[in-house]
Amino acid sequence: MAENKRDYYEVLGVEKGASAEEIKKAYRKSAMKYHPDRNPGDKTAEEKFKELGEAYEVLSDDEKRSRYDQYGHAGVDPNFGAGGFNGGGFGGFGGFDFGDIFGEFFGGGSRRGSTQNVPMRGENVGVRVEVTFEEAAFGTEKQVSAQRIENCGNCNGTGSADGSVETCSYCRGAGQVRTTRNVMGMTMQTTSECPQCGGRGKVIKNPCNTCRGKGKVRRTQKINVKIPAGVDHGQSVRVRGEGCVGSNGGPSGDLLVEISIRRHSVFQRYGQDVLCEVPITFTQAALGGEIEVPTLDGKTKFDLPEGTQTGREFVLNGIGIPYVNNPRRRGNHRFTVVVETPTKLNKEQKELLQKLEDSIDGKSSPKRKKFFDTLKEIFD
Repeated sequence: MAENKRDYYEVLGVEKGASAEEIKKAYRKSAMKYHPDRNPGDKTAEEKFKELGEAYEVLSDDEKRSRYDQYGHAGVDPNFGAGGFNGGGFGGFGGFDFGDIFGEFFGGGSRRGSTQNVPMRGENVGVRVEVTFEEAAFGTEKQVSAQRIENCGNCNGTGSADGSVETCSYCRGAGQVRTTRNVMGMTMQTTSECPQCGGRGKVIKNPCNTCRGKGKVRRTQKINVKIPAGVDHGQSVRVRGEGCVGSNGGPSGDLLVEISIRRHSVFQRYGQDVLCEVPITFTQAALGGEIEVPTLDGKTKFDLPEGTQTGREFVLNGIGIPYVNNPRRRGNHRFTVVVETPTKLNKEQKELLQKLEDSIDGKSSPKRKKFFDTLKEIFD
């Protein structure tokens, strides 16, 4: 619920007037810290990562951020504007409904009364689906099993075995009854739920055996869900109208599909960028040359410059993760080279390396020369 959510600016650790770039940097820093790939099996880190993603999704979008700044969490709720800010009459002032008060003491009737006959939206249903790293990057379609409340197929949602539903004779279909009392010389009228029909206004004399007169049953349905390209771990995909059925003609709720991305053996994700490490030999590092780099689009050739140091990062632009709202735009692919030192050398290889070592001077290894020169100055 919205009232239990932390402030999105607090989640990202930024001020309310933070720039888009500051918000982006703060998100990347925290997302890297709590990413599931770096915290396998840590539920607390996973929840924080989801919270970060939710906050960034809102604050990185100018329109959503504006609504959030004005109305808080309610402003970015999918149901925002569906009736939460109404006025008029005496209702809804500071938590009191003066219509109830005046109706109870002066016979005006309750404005709230029973909600049994009011069209009500069905509840949302939540499920989780696991996808591969590549499926999350490029999008896919998954079939999920969702348990939801539906209209009973045997009685078509009426609750009656023979389809016969009668108007309650006690409340005459109102679902409410009014009681008149005399208190201290004053006539008082109170409105309450009808005890005979339970506020429904209708009576079922021959209940359906399948739903036992409720008109609704719980069933498990298989639903095909389209996962958009670029979705991240912990984010949810909303499928409109695939939740529980509404009451009294109200709309159905939604299906909320939470995304769980399976850990990849090579790639990691940082925002819309893909990260990986590429091992190279020390001769490749020294001499340079063409190497193969794994990417989401397959292996690609890369010209490694000579004298490359271990830990150096290279960037391949535009072949990272697509953006959800703009799939044609993609992040980058960032790979770090790791120089692998051989552990088993034969006699000939050792001799060759020793010759190389003997031939190396300060020009070839300036950092090494500077280091030993500094030591010499300190200890001599």
